[in-house]
Amino acid sequence: MASLFDILAEQRIADALRRGELDNLPGAGKPLVFDDELFVSPEQRMANKILRNAGFAPPEIALRREIAALRAQIAELGDGSERRQLLRGRLAMLIVQMQEMRRERG
Repeated sequence: MASLFDILAEQRIADALRRGELDNLPGAGKPLVFDDELFVSPEQRMANKILRNAGFAPPEIALRREIAALRAQIAELGDGSERRQLLRGRLAMLIVQMQEMRRERG
């Protein structure tokens, strides 16, 4: 059973939608971006967030970003592309590095 606060919140959201107040929000129509740190302890997640807000990122986060960027580049290239093969080799190397970092961390 929903609480009074849940019902009020839902009503206010519905009213705002009807008035169009939520139509032009930043990121509207784009997929949500979730933190990719499901298996990191809450303490480490908080430390990572503080570092990220200060403009720093742990090496593993920077590595994940590079892996994601490489995957996007590879997806755009044709199957027979020599550049694609080079990027796939780089991607494999980065994934091994990530596994090593996790193994060292325990």
